[in-house]
Amino acid sequence: MYAIIETGGKQYRVAEGDMLTIEKLEVTEGQTFDFDRVLTVVKDGEVVIGKPLVANAKVTAEVVAHGKGKKILVFKYKAKANYRRRQGHRQPFTKVRIEKIHA
Repeated sequence: MYAIIETGGKQYRVAEGDMLTIEKLEVTEGQTFDFDRVLTVVKDGEVVIGKPLVANAKVTAEVVAHGKGKKILVFKYKAKANYRRRQGHRQPFTKVRIEKIHA
């Protein structure tokens, strides 16, 4: 059994027991969170596709940790104009463990 959920503007294929790194959620570590934007559920070969969401379906996950991703370097440069700007960025993330798919 697996489901396709949407969070943070991205879609993820999840099954029970999966660890997932997603965009940061404002939930403290150790708490559970319900994803209610379920797009598709596949259970025992039966596919249920939402229009756009599957009715009465949700995915429960436990927040394991919060953190920041690898640093990326943003460098702006204009030739012959002595213009250079360097800036770093670390995207915050939340790591969750999928506990149950309710469909």
